[in-house]
Amino acid sequence: MFGKSWDFQVTDILRTTLEENLRMIGDTIRFLKQQGVEVVFDAEHFFDGYKANPDYAMQTLTTAADAGADSLCLCDTNGGAFPDEIFDIARAVTSRFALAVGIHCHNDGEMAVANSIAAVRAGATQVQGTINGIGERCGNANLCSIIPNLQLKLGFACVPPERIGHLTSLARYVSEIANLAPNDKAPYVGSHAFAHKGGMHIDAVNQTPTAYEHIDPERIGNRRSILMSGVAGRSTLLATINAIDPSVTRDSPETQRVMDRLKQLEHEGYQFETAESSFELVVRKVLGKYRPCFELGEFKVIVNEPAVNGMNSSAMIKIRVGDVEEITAAEGDGPVNALDNAVRKALERFYPAIKEIKLTDYKVRVLDSDMASAAKVRVLIESTDHRESWTTIGVSTDVINASWLALVDAIEYKLVRDQERQAA
Repeated sequence: MFGKSWDFQVTDILRTTLEENLRMIGDTIRFLKQQGVEVVFDAEHFFDGYKANPDYAMQTLTTAADAGADSLCLCDTNGGAFPDEIFDIARAVTSRFALAVGIHCHNDGEMAVANSIAAVRAGATQVQGTINGIGERCGNANLCSIIPNLQLKLGFACVPPERIGHLTSLARYVSEIANLAPNDKAPYVGSHAFAHKGGMHIDAVNQTPTAYEHIDPERIGNRRSILMSGVAGRSTLLATINAIDPSVTRDSPETQRVMDRLKQLEHEGYQFETAESSFELVVRKVLGKYRPCFELGEFKVIVNEPAVNGMNSSAMIKIRVGDVEEITAAEGDGPVNALDNAVRKALERFYPAIKEIKLTDYKVRVLDSDMASAAKVRVLIESTDHRESWTTIGVSTDVINASWLALVDAIEYKLVRDQERQAA
Protein backbone atom coordinates (compact mmCIF):
# COMPACT_ATOMS: atom_id res chain seq x y z
CA MET A 1 0.00 0.00 0.00
CA PHE A 2 2.63 2.54 1.06
CA GLY A 3 4.87 1.57 -1.83
CA LYS A 4 2.18 2.73 -4.26
CA SER A 5 1.00 5.83 -2.42
CA TRP A 6 3.53 8.24 -3.95
CA ASP A 7 2.95 6.88 -7.47
CA PHE A 8 -0.78 7.32 -6.87
CA GLN A 9 -0.35 11.02 -6.10
CA VAL A 10 1.48 11.52 -9.40
CA THR A 11 -0.22 9.11 -11.77
CA ASP A 12 -3.83 9.32 -10.55
CA ILE A 13 -4.11 12.86 -9.14
CA LEU A 14 -1.70 14.70 -11.46
CA ARG A 15 -2.47 12.17 -14.21
CA THR A 16 1.07 12.02 -15.49
CA THR A 17 4.10 9.75 -15.29
CA LEU A 18 6.86 9.96 -12.70
CA GLU A 19 9.30 11.11 -15.40
CA GLU A 20 6.96 13.77 -16.78
CA ASN A 21 6.33 15.03 -13.25
CA LEU A 22 10.05 15.67 -12.82
CA ARG A 23 10.18 17.47 -16.19
CA MET A 24 7.23 19.69 -15.20
CA ILE A 25 8.92 20.59 -11.91
CA GLY A 26 12.10 21.60 -13.69
CA ASP A 27 10.39 23.46 -16.56
CA THR A 28 8.12 25.41 -14.22
CA ILE A 29 10.89 26.54 -11.90
CA ARG A 30 13.22 27.50 -14.76
CA PHE A 31 10.44 29.56 -16.34
CA LEU A 32 9.70 31.38 -13.08
CA LYS A 33 13.38 32.09 -12.42
CA GLN A 34 13.66 33.58 -15.90
CA GLN A 35 10.97 36.05 -14.82
CA GLY A 36 13.18 37.11 -11.93
CA VAL A 37 10.97 35.87 -9.10
CA GLU A 38 11.78 33.98 -5.92
CA VAL A 39 10.69 30.36 -6.14
CA VAL A 40 9.75 28.23 -3.14
CA PHE A 41 9.21 24.62 -4.15
CA ASP A 42 6.42 23.25 -1.97
CA ALA A 43 6.80 19.47 -2.07
CA GLU A 44 3.22 18.40 -1.43
CA HIS A 45 2.77 15.03 0.32
CA PHE A 46 6.53 14.89 0.77
CA PHE A 47 6.67 12.91 4.01
CA ASP A 48 4.20 10.24 2.88
CA GLY A 49 5.99 10.11 -0.45
CA TYR A 50 9.39 9.79 1.20
CA LYS A 51 8.21 6.95 3.41
CA ALA A 52 6.84 5.17 0.35
CA ASN A 53 9.63 5.90 -2.14
CA PRO A 54 12.55 7.90 -0.69
CA ASP A 55 14.60 7.82 -3.89
CA TYR A 56 11.89 9.42 -5.99
CA ALA A 57 11.03 11.94 -3.27
CA MET A 58 14.65 13.07 -3.27
CA GLN A 59 14.63 13.22 -7.07
CA THR A 60 11.85 15.80 -6.99
CA LEU A 61 13.90 17.99 -4.65
CA THR A 62 17.05 17.54 -6.73
CA THR A 63 15.15 18.52 -9.87
CA ALA A 64 13.79 21.63 -8.15
CA ALA A 65 17.21 22.61 -6.80
CA ASP A 66 18.94 22.08 -10.15
CA ALA A 67 16.30 24.22 -11.87
CA GLY A 68 17.10 27.13 -9.56
CA ALA A 69 14.56 26.93 -6.71
CA ASP A 70 15.47 29.29 -3.88
CA SER A 71 14.15 27.01 -1.16
CA LEU A 72 12.59 23.59 -0.69
CA CYS A 73 9.54 23.28 1.55
CA LEU A 74 8.62 19.85 2.89
CA CYS A 75 4.87 19.41 3.33
CA ASP A 76 3.02 17.09 5.71
CA THR A 77 -0.07 17.59 3.59
CA ASN A 78 -2.47 15.24 5.38
CA GLY A 79 -1.16 16.11 8.83
CA GLY A 80 -0.49 12.52 9.86
CA ALA A 81 3.25 12.46 10.53
CA PHE A 82 4.92 12.19 13.94
CA PRO A 83 7.73 14.44 15.21
CA ASP A 84 10.38 11.70 15.05
CA GLU A 85 9.49 10.99 11.42
CA ILE A 86 9.59 14.69 10.58
CA PHE A 87 12.98 15.08 12.26
CA ASP A 88 14.60 12.09 10.55
CA ILE A 89 13.33 12.93 7.07
CA ALA A 90 14.02 16.66 7.39
CA ARG A 91 17.55 15.87 8.59
CA ALA A 92 18.08 13.66 5.52
CA VAL A 93 17.07 16.61 3.33
CA THR A 94 19.00 19.35 5.11
CA SER A 95 22.17 17.26 5.13
CA ARG A 96 21.95 16.74 1.37
CA PHE A 97 20.92 20.17 0.06
CA ALA A 98 22.64 23.50 0.59
CA LEU A 99 19.38 25.39 -0.10
CA ALA A 100 17.14 26.75 2.60
CA VAL A 101 14.66 24.07 3.69
CA GLY A 102 11.17 24.87 4.94
CA ILE A 103 8.43 22.95 6.72
CA HIS A 104 4.66 23.04 6.15
CA CYS A 105 2.53 21.05 8.60
CA HIS A 106 -1.18 20.46 8.97
CA ASN A 107 -2.73 19.69 12.35
CA ASP A 108 -4.84 16.60 11.65
CA GLY A 109 -2.88 14.62 14.27
CA GLU A 110 -2.62 17.71 16.54
CA MET A 111 1.14 17.69 16.05
CA ALA A 112 1.63 20.55 13.60
CA VAL A 113 3.48 22.72 16.11
CA ALA A 114 5.62 19.85 17.43
CA ASN A 115 6.36 18.68 13.87
CA SER A 116 7.38 22.18 12.78
CA ILE A 117 9.77 22.51 15.72
CA ALA A 118 11.20 19.04 15.01
CA ALA A 119 11.96 20.14 11.45
CA VAL A 120 13.68 23.30 12.66
CA ARG A 121 15.82 21.24 15.01
CA ALA A 122 16.71 19.07 12.02
CA GLY A 123 17.97 22.11 10.14
CA ALA A 124 14.91 23.71 8.51
CA THR A 125 15.12 27.50 8.45
CA GLN A 126 11.65 28.38 7.17
CA VAL A 127 8.30 27.57 8.80
CA GLN A 128 4.96 27.94 7.08
CA GLY A 129 1.95 28.41 9.35
CA THR A 130 -0.95 30.68 10.20
CA ILE A 131 -1.94 32.91 13.10
CA ASN A 132 -4.08 30.88 15.53
CA GLY A 133 -3.57 27.81 13.31
CA ILE A 134 -6.49 28.84 11.10
CA GLY A 135 -6.76 26.55 8.08
CA GLU A 136 -8.55 23.75 6.31
CA ARG A 137 -9.72 20.63 8.13
CA CYS A 138 -8.06 20.68 11.57
CA GLY A 139 -5.95 23.72 10.78
CA ASN A 140 -2.36 24.62 9.98
CA ALA A 141 0.67 24.96 12.22
CA ASN A 142 -0.08 27.69 14.76
CA LEU A 143 2.48 30.48 14.52
CA CYS A 144 1.30 31.88 17.86
CA SER A 145 2.83 28.80 19.51
CA ILE A 146 5.71 28.20 17.10
CA ILE A 147 7.19 31.71 17.35
CA PRO A 148 7.48 31.87 21.17
CA ASN A 149 8.59 28.23 21.37
CA LEU A 150 11.42 28.85 18.91
CA GLN A 151 12.37 32.32 20.09
CA LEU A 152 11.85 32.18 23.85
CA LYS A 153 12.65 28.53 24.47
CA LEU A 154 15.19 27.60 21.79
CA GLY A 155 16.87 30.93 21.12
CA PHE A 156 16.02 31.30 17.42
CA ALA A 157 15.49 34.82 16.08
CA CYS A 158 12.02 34.73 14.53
CA VAL A 159 10.73 38.28 15.02
CA PRO A 160 12.32 41.46 16.43
CA PRO A 161 12.45 41.17 20.25
CA GLU A 162 10.41 44.34 20.69
CA ARG A 163 7.61 42.95 18.52
CA ILE A 164 6.97 39.60 20.18
CA GLY A 165 5.13 41.41 22.98
CA HIS A 166 2.35 42.12 20.48
CA LEU A 167 1.68 38.43 19.81
CA THR A 168 -1.39 38.15 22.04
CA SER A 169 -3.06 41.25 20.63
CA LEU A 170 -2.29 40.03 17.10
CA ALA A 171 -3.92 36.66 17.79
CA ARG A 172 -7.08 38.34 19.08
CA TYR A 173 -7.11 40.84 16.20
CA VAL A 174 -6.95 38.05 13.61
CA SER A 175 -9.76 36.17 15.36
CA GLU A 176 -11.86 39.30 15.21
CA ILE A 177 -11.20 39.84 11.51
CA ALA A 178 -12.04 36.19 10.82
CA ASN A 179 -15.20 36.53 12.96
CA LEU A 180 -14.08 33.64 15.16
CA ALA A 181 -14.37 33.53 18.94
CA PRO A 182 -10.84 33.61 20.43
CA ASN A 183 -9.67 30.28 21.81
CA ASP A 184 -9.44 30.95 25.55
CA LYS A 185 -7.33 27.85 26.09
CA ALA A 186 -4.83 28.55 23.31
CA PRO A 187 -1.24 28.21 24.56
CA TYR A 188 0.63 31.45 25.12
CA VAL A 189 -2.07 33.84 23.79
CA GLY A 190 -5.33 32.45 25.24
CA SER A 191 -7.03 34.26 28.09
CA HIS A 192 -6.78 31.06 30.18
CA ALA A 193 -3.13 30.35 29.32
CA PHE A 194 -1.97 31.99 32.56
CA ALA A 195 -5.17 31.71 34.62
CA HIS A 196 -5.05 30.30 38.14
CA LYS A 197 -7.64 29.20 40.67
CA GLY A 198 -7.49 27.67 44.13
CA GLY A 199 -5.98 29.10 47.30
CA MET A 200 -2.74 27.07 47.60
CA HIS A 201 -2.19 27.12 43.85
CA ILE A 202 -2.55 30.90 43.69
CA ASP A 203 -0.33 31.45 46.74
CA ALA A 204 2.35 29.37 45.03
CA VAL A 205 2.03 31.37 41.81
CA ASN A 206 2.32 34.65 43.68
CA GLN A 207 5.45 33.47 45.49
CA THR A 208 7.10 31.51 42.67
CA PRO A 209 5.46 32.18 39.29
CA THR A 210 7.64 29.63 37.48
CA ALA A 211 6.01 26.85 39.50
CA TYR A 212 2.90 27.10 37.30
CA GLU A 213 3.91 29.45 34.45
CA HIS A 214 6.46 28.30 31.88
CA ILE A 215 7.19 31.91 30.79
CA ASP A 216 6.42 35.41 31.99
CA PRO A 217 3.08 36.11 30.23
CA GLU A 218 4.03 39.74 29.63
CA ARG A 219 6.78 38.64 27.24
CA ILE A 220 4.17 37.78 24.63
CA GLY A 221 1.66 40.47 25.64
CA ASN A 222 -0.57 38.27 27.78
CA ARG A 223 -1.20 38.61 31.50
CA ARG A 224 -1.70 36.50 34.58
CA SER A 225 -5.32 36.00 35.55
CA ILE A 226 -6.42 35.04 39.05
CA LEU A 227 -9.86 33.45 38.81
CA MET A 228 -12.14 34.71 41.54
CA SER A 229 -14.40 32.52 43.62
CA GLY A 230 -15.55 32.13 47.19
CA VAL A 231 -12.77 29.60 47.85
CA ALA A 232 -10.02 31.80 46.44
CA GLY A 233 -8.78 33.04 49.81
CA ARG A 234 -7.77 36.44 51.10
CA SER A 235 -4.40 36.61 49.35
CA THR A 236 -6.04 35.99 46.00
CA LEU A 237 -8.67 38.67 46.53
CA LEU A 238 -6.04 41.03 47.86
CA ALA A 239 -4.23 41.18 44.51
CA THR A 240 -7.38 42.52 42.84
CA ILE A 241 -8.20 44.80 45.77
CA ASN A 242 -4.69 46.29 45.85
CA ALA A 243 -4.82 47.04 42.14
CA ILE A 244 -7.67 49.41 43.05
CA ASP A 245 -6.62 50.49 46.55
CA PRO A 246 -3.04 49.62 47.58
CA SER A 247 -3.68 50.69 51.18
CA VAL A 248 -5.97 47.72 51.91
CA THR A 249 -4.26 44.84 53.72
CA ARG A 250 -5.06 41.16 54.18
CA ASP A 251 -6.64 41.86 57.58
CA SER A 252 -8.45 45.07 56.66
CA PRO A 253 -12.24 45.06 57.15
CA GLU A 254 -12.57 45.96 53.46
CA THR A 255 -11.07 42.59 52.52
CA GLN A 256 -13.67 40.77 54.59
CA ARG A 257 -16.46 42.86 53.06
CA VAL A 258 -15.29 41.90 49.57
CA MET A 259 -15.23 38.22 50.55
CA ASP A 260 -18.72 38.45 52.04
CA ARG A 261 -20.08 40.17 48.93
CA LEU A 262 -18.43 37.59 46.67
CA LYS A 263 -20.01 34.70 48.58
CA GLN A 264 -23.40 36.43 48.49
CA LEU A 265 -23.25 36.91 44.72
CA GLU A 266 -22.13 33.32 44.16
CA HIS A 267 -25.14 32.18 46.20
CA GLU A 268 -27.31 34.17 43.77
CA GLY A 269 -25.76 32.32 40.81
CA TYR A 270 -22.79 34.49 39.87
CA GLN A 271 -19.46 32.89 39.00
CA PHE A 272 -16.50 35.17 38.44
CA GLU A 273 -13.87 32.64 37.33
CA THR A 274 -14.30 33.77 33.73
CA ALA A 275 -15.83 37.19 34.44
CA GLU A 276 -13.05 38.92 36.34
CA SER A 277 -14.01 42.27 34.79
CA SER A 278 -17.40 42.18 36.51
CA PHE A 279 -15.66 41.16 39.72
CA GLU A 280 -13.35 44.16 39.50
CA LEU A 281 -16.42 46.39 39.34
CA VAL A 282 -17.86 44.59 42.40
CA VAL A 283 -14.66 45.33 44.32
CA ARG A 284 -14.80 49.00 43.31
CA LYS A 285 -18.38 49.24 44.57
CA VAL A 286 -17.55 47.61 47.92
CA LEU A 287 -14.53 49.88 48.40
CA GLY A 288 -16.46 53.00 47.45
CA LYS A 289 -14.25 53.50 44.38
CA TYR A 290 -17.08 53.23 41.88
CA ARG A 291 -18.85 56.11 40.20
CA PRO A 292 -21.48 55.01 37.66
CA CYS A 293 -20.97 56.56 34.24
CA PHE A 294 -24.71 56.46 33.57
CA GLU A 295 -27.96 55.45 35.25
CA LEU A 296 -30.78 53.44 33.74
CA GLY A 297 -34.23 54.96 33.80
CA GLU A 298 -36.05 52.13 32.08
CA PHE A 299 -35.96 50.02 28.95
CA LYS A 300 -38.58 48.30 26.85
CA VAL A 301 -37.95 45.51 24.35
CA ILE A 302 -40.43 44.40 21.67
CA VAL A 303 -40.07 41.28 19.54
CA ASN A 304 -41.84 41.21 16.19
CA GLU A 305 -42.24 38.20 13.94
CA PRO A 306 -41.65 37.68 11.12
CA ALA A 307 -38.38 39.62 10.88
CA VAL A 308 -38.08 42.51 8.44
CA ASN A 309 -34.68 43.00 6.79
CA GLY A 310 -33.12 40.70 9.38
CA MET A 311 -34.45 42.77 12.30
CA ASN A 312 -37.10 41.22 14.51
CA SER A 313 -36.70 43.28 17.69
CA SER A 314 -36.71 46.88 18.83
CA ALA A 315 -35.65 48.45 22.10
CA MET A 316 -36.37 51.80 23.72
CA ILE A 317 -34.12 52.95 26.53
CA LYS A 318 -34.08 55.91 28.92
CA ILE A 319 -30.65 56.75 30.36
CA ARG A 320 -29.36 59.60 32.51
CA VAL A 321 -25.77 60.86 32.29
CA GLY A 322 -25.22 63.47 34.97
CA ASP A 323 -28.11 65.90 34.63
CA VAL A 324 -28.86 64.95 31.02
CA GLU A 325 -31.53 62.42 30.18
CA GLU A 326 -31.43 60.55 26.87
CA ILE A 327 -34.27 58.52 25.34
CA THR A 328 -33.27 56.36 22.37
CA ALA A 329 -34.70 53.52 20.32
CA ALA A 330 -32.96 51.01 18.05
CA GLU A 331 -33.66 47.82 16.14
CA GLY A 332 -31.70 44.60 16.24
CA ASP A 333 -31.46 40.96 15.26
CA GLY A 334 -32.98 39.68 18.49
CA PRO A 335 -33.86 41.51 21.72
CA VAL A 336 -30.32 41.54 23.16
CA ASN A 337 -28.87 42.96 19.95
CA ALA A 338 -31.58 45.63 19.88
CA LEU A 339 -30.86 46.54 23.50
CA ASP A 340 -27.14 46.69 22.80
CA ASN A 341 -27.72 48.96 19.79
CA ALA A 342 -30.00 51.21 21.80
CA VAL A 343 -27.64 51.70 24.74
CA ARG A 344 -24.73 52.40 22.39
CA LYS A 345 -26.82 54.94 20.49
CA ALA A 346 -27.79 56.64 23.74
CA LEU A 347 -24.29 56.82 25.21
CA GLU A 348 -21.97 57.36 22.26
CA ARG A 349 -22.42 61.14 22.27
CA PHE A 350 -21.31 61.20 25.91
CA TYR A 351 -18.62 58.52 25.58
CA PRO A 352 -17.36 58.19 21.98
CA ALA A 353 -14.97 55.39 23.01
CA ILE A 354 -17.98 53.06 23.24
CA LYS A 355 -17.77 52.80 19.44
CA GLU A 356 -14.59 50.74 19.93
CA ILE A 357 -16.42 48.00 21.85
CA LYS A 358 -17.32 44.88 19.94
CA LEU A 359 -19.16 41.90 21.44
CA THR A 360 -17.29 38.74 20.45
CA ASP A 361 -19.20 36.09 22.38
CA TYR A 362 -22.54 35.69 24.17
CA LYS A 363 -23.41 32.69 26.35
CA VAL A 364 -26.53 31.80 28.32
CA ARG A 365 -26.73 29.05 30.92
CA VAL A 366 -29.83 27.95 32.81
CA LEU A 367 -28.99 27.59 36.51
CA ASP A 368 -31.96 25.70 37.91
CA SER A 369 -33.66 23.84 35.09
CA ASP A 370 -36.27 22.36 37.45
CA MET A 371 -37.91 25.80 37.48
CA ALA A 372 -38.55 25.54 33.71
CA SER A 373 -39.24 28.95 32.16
CA ALA A 374 -38.96 30.64 35.59
CA ALA A 375 -35.38 29.47 36.05
CA LYS A 376 -32.50 31.81 36.69
CA VAL A 377 -30.07 32.29 33.83
CA ARG A 378 -26.44 33.35 33.79
CA VAL A 379 -25.32 35.46 30.84
CA LEU A 380 -21.66 35.89 29.95
CA ILE A 381 -20.62 38.51 27.40
CA GLU A 382 -17.11 38.75 25.99
CA SER A 383 -16.07 42.11 24.57
CA THR A 384 -13.01 43.64 22.94
CA ASP A 385 -11.78 47.10 21.97
CA HIS A 386 -8.90 45.84 19.77
CA ARG A 387 -6.47 46.30 22.68
CA GLU A 388 -7.79 43.80 25.19
CA SER A 389 -10.69 41.44 25.78
CA TRP A 390 -12.86 41.19 28.88
CA THR A 391 -15.82 39.14 30.08
CA THR A 392 -18.78 40.32 32.14
CA ILE A 393 -21.69 38.54 33.77
CA GLY A 394 -25.34 39.04 34.63
CA VAL A 395 -27.77 36.79 36.51
CA SER A 396 -31.55 37.04 36.60
CA THR A 397 -34.74 35.07 36.07
CA ASP A 398 -35.19 37.29 32.99
CA VAL A 399 -32.67 36.61 30.21
CA ILE A 400 -33.06 40.17 28.89
CA ASN A 401 -32.32 41.66 32.30
CA ALA A 402 -29.37 39.31 32.81
CA SER A 403 -28.07 40.42 29.42
CA TRP A 404 -28.55 44.06 30.38
CA LEU A 405 -26.51 43.60 33.58
CA ALA A 406 -23.68 42.02 31.61
CA LEU A 407 -23.86 44.74 28.94
CA VAL A 408 -23.68 47.53 31.53
CA ASP A 409 -20.62 45.94 33.14
CA ALA A 410 -18.97 45.59 29.72
CA ILE A 411 -19.43 49.29 28.98
CA GLU A 412 -18.51 50.43 32.49
CA TYR A 413 -15.34 48.34 32.47
CA LYS A 414 -14.25 49.85 29.17
CA LEU A 415 -14.81 53.39 30.42
CA VAL A 416 -12.99 52.72 33.72
CA ARG A 417 -10.00 51.26 31.88
CA ASP A 418 -9.85 54.24 29.52
CA GLN A 419 -9.94 56.65 32.46
CA GLU A 420 -7.06 54.81 34.11
CA ARG A 421 -5.00 54.88 30.89
CA GLN A 422 -5.52 58.60 30.56
CA ALA A 423 -4.54 59.20 34.20
CA ALA A 424 -1.37 57.07 33.93
